[in-house]
Amino acid sequence: MLGLCLGLAGSIWAQVPAEQMTLSWTHTIEKIRWAEDYRILPEGFILEQARVKGSGAGMEIPADAVLVNGSWQYKPKLPVLPMLKLGRTPEAGDYQLCVSSSGMSQQCQPMSYWVGEPTTAQPSIELWACDIPN
Repeated sequence: MLGLCLGLAGSIWAQVPAEQMTLSWTHTIEKIRWAEDYRILPEGFILEQARVKGSGAGMEIPADAVLVNGSWQYKPKLPVLPMLKLGRTPEAGDYQLCVSSSGMSQQCQPMSYWVGEPTTAQPSIELWACDIPN
């Protein structure tokens, strides 16, 4: 079964069955919500859509973005991403991770639900696609 592995340097801290995920967070300076929708494939992630509530430091809205229900939505043109490397500290707050797979409704939790609270001793995490035993 395809899933999402969370950890660091190949060490798996958690495995979550998933075919799709939404990663969202609040920008630490601008306090603007950001969300990205990914499809999970054996070789990595395809970023299918991103949403942001507004622009700010390092958060320019792309020219092809469309305003829908108060958020700018756009489809980034990126190759398959084999891994996502995320900064994760107590000062920045936690990510929200929503996962779903066929036959399963979307489940949303703070990332800490799966891997514990962010700490200054461990300021990053990696996400990658992996096989999860049935």
